[in-house]
Amino acid sequence: MAIVRPFKALRPRAEKAAQVASLPYDVINRAEAKRLAAGNPDSFLHVVRSEIGLPDEIGDYDPSVYARAREVLEQMTSDAVLVQDSKPMFYIYRQIMNGRVQTGLVATVAVDEYLSNDIKKHELTLAVKEQDRINHFDATDAHTEPVFLAYRENREISRLLYEFIKFNAPAAGFTSDDGITHYIWAIGDDELNARLVQLFAGIDALYIADGHHRSASAAKVGLKRREQFPDAPADAEFNFFLAVIFPDEDLFIMDYNRIVKDLNGLSVEAFTRELENVFSVRKMDAKQTLRPQAKAHFGMYLDGSWYELVARPELYQDKDPYDRLDVSILQQNVLAPLLGIDDPRTSRRIDFVGGIRGLQELADRVDAAGGVAFALYPASMAELLEIADAGMTMPPKSTWFEPKLRSGLFIHRLSD
Repeated sequence: MAIVRPFKALRPRAEKAAQVASLPYDVINRAEAKRLAAGNPDSFLHVVRSEIGLPDEIGDYDPSVYARAREVLEQMTSDAVLVQDSKPMFYIYRQIMNGRVQTGLVATVAVDEYLSNDIKKHELTLAVKEQDRINHFDATDAHTEPVFLAYRENREISRLLYEFIKFNAPAAGFTSDDGITHYIWAIGDDELNARLVQLFAGIDALYIADGHHRSASAAKVGLKRREQFPDAPADAEFNFFLAVIFPDEDLFIMDYNRIVKDLNGLSVEAFTRELENVFSVRKMDAKQTLRPQAKAHFGMYLDGSWYELVARPELYQDKDPYDRLDVSILQQNVLAPLLGIDDPRTSRRIDFVGGIRGLQELADRVDAAGGVAFALYPASMAELLEIADAGMTMPPKSTWFEPKLRSGLFIHRLSD
């Protein structure tokens, strides 16, 4: 079953929503966050990337960063930029990108379901990144950003949400600078909220689409608070964390591409000869790019030219779900044996580029600094669910979801 619970969101006043909403903390670096928040004191980047308000020499994980996040959040609340609802509710968060619509339920979900793997994972986490969000959630006493969850679509849940949208005006709506439209509804109908709780109880599992570090950190903060407050009731807010939950059919995964900074001592000619042992290799015409159009097809940018790589069938046929992934084919047959990237989670010779940045980003970076880039065909939601159901984890940076959830639109207080 899936335990979902209404909560009293701390959220922007409608006229402030566009100014507050920001990209998630983990998709931009410090310099980008500082640039995006410049001139906008209401940007939630001042909370989730609070280091932008401190001198550059202060590290991203310095204790003053977390103190600053708490200070800014408290100031935004006292200034009524953010206002807390008076009763627990579910919320609907709809995003429209290039005509595509995804509609999710904003709720809190149970730490215990995360710990029991009823909220299923598909990626590993890094301890340093977990600790960062543990410190952040603990200092702010809030889940400041939601985890992006998915479930196998339930037609009755979708019908109820779409019917509510049809007959109720949104509480807030705006179009962000990247052209994505965002709408929010607050469900004040107690009967509807109770029915949604009941329907989700019949859902077998929730799946983390994006936000593995946030969910792991939220769970560990919950466990820490249990030790601090052993007499707290089971329904204490710290036993739940913030999520937006989408039906799988709504979600769109983009490619997540790779750049390796050198050829591991191989010449261009030697490297391409090695590739021909496991791929069909075709060099494209000058100025012609290659975006993969099918599984087991890859684009490669090397030495000023694009190549098409097609994996030989024996590399993936009759394999388990993990080995059938395109990211696994590339890792097992190119990145590790030829380029020496044995652990892409820790290697400093590899970078990952979300598909939202386009193929030209790959070419520009290789032209500027050398190395080789690989463009991948996007993983599918079916693959993600299959991997999670099998108790497996995907290689790092396997999925890039768009549109990204905006931060600052919903905050969940841990000591409500």
